[in-house]
Amino acid sequence: MAGPPVPCVGAVVTDGAGRFLLVLRGREPARGLWSIPGGKVEPGESDAEATAREVLEETGLVVEVLDLVGYVERPAPGGATYAINDYRCRLAPGTDPASARAGDDADDVGWFDEAALRSLPTSPGLVDALEEWGVLRRSTAG
Repeated sequence: MAGPPVPCVGAVVTDGAGRFLLVLRGREPARGLWSIPGGKVEPGESDAEATAREVLEETGLVVEVLDLVGYVERPAPGGATYAINDYRCRLAPGTDPASARAGDDADDVGWFDEAALRSLPTSPGLVDALEEWGVLRRSTAG
């Protein structure tokens, strides 16, 4: 029996230039692929608290959590399911985007415009989800 879904969050962080904050995952799932910062919600934590904490741990950046942009489910070890609420975020006032540094389970961190994001090896379903939620323009490439 797989058990209940594991509550998780993700952060869709953009800067003033419209670039997206991505982390290169250092651990499974999706090790070696670029994704949005995120992780498990700790007991007693709100989604907003977990989102801000994960961004800080993985990138060193302080963000303001704005609104829910979407929900996805992804397979977790042992047959479980990660139930992921993804939130739109912006940098907190006074936070320099250039100060991003990889930490926790991120091997690298970077800011990418839409074209660069599409050219990266990303976690499964990331681009499709961002398009579905209206965060990225739908690709016309076929």
